[in-house]
Amino acid sequence: MKWMPCALLLFSLNLSAQTTVSAPDPALRAALKAEFSAADSFDDRFDAEVWLVDMSGRIRPFLKDELERVEILRSIHAEAKRQALPVDLVMGLIRTESAFNRFAVSSVGAQGLMQVMPFWKNEIGRADDNLTNVRTNLRYGCTILKHYIKRSKGDLTEALARYNGSYGKTWYPERVFRYQKKYR
Repeated sequence: MKWMPCALLLFSLNLSAQTTVSAPDPALRAALKAEFSAADSFDDRFDAEVWLVDMSGRIRPFLKDELERVEILRSIHAEAKRQALPVDLVMGLIRTESAFNRFAVSSVGAQGLMQVMPFWKNEIGRADDNLTNVRTNLRYGCTILKHYIKRSKGDLTEALARYNGSYGKTWYPERVFRYQKKYR
């Protein structure tokens, strides 16, 4: 796997409007601790190839390297399926949060594809985790999203607002839903 220069990390700020960081949720901490194991998400090779070719073309403007694009797509699909999340929703969230830049860092310090706050690493006892690692970031992000969907009793608008730290506002979920449509 190719590594981007560290300089990219410093210059790839995501100005997502995550404004507040509240105390860690103990239930979310427990969910993150429980979610570090592997699984393959495609049942059929043909379905995998069709989906990967289709999605690869859709995110080509954000990721020029074909091998990196396919690996990121495989990982997104696997983690979304693992958490029983709609893959297109996860893709929409990633497009909103980082535009598929695994080295993105927000103005409040959230990192990676799904813009995960680094304090979660310490909260679950995994301080050495690298949030710019695609699989690690997706594992955290999808687990957090799934937790907020459960907490919001399936209300995706509320869950997405919680994920973003903009609870009570709809601008962020609306943006995710607009991008989600591009990945159906």
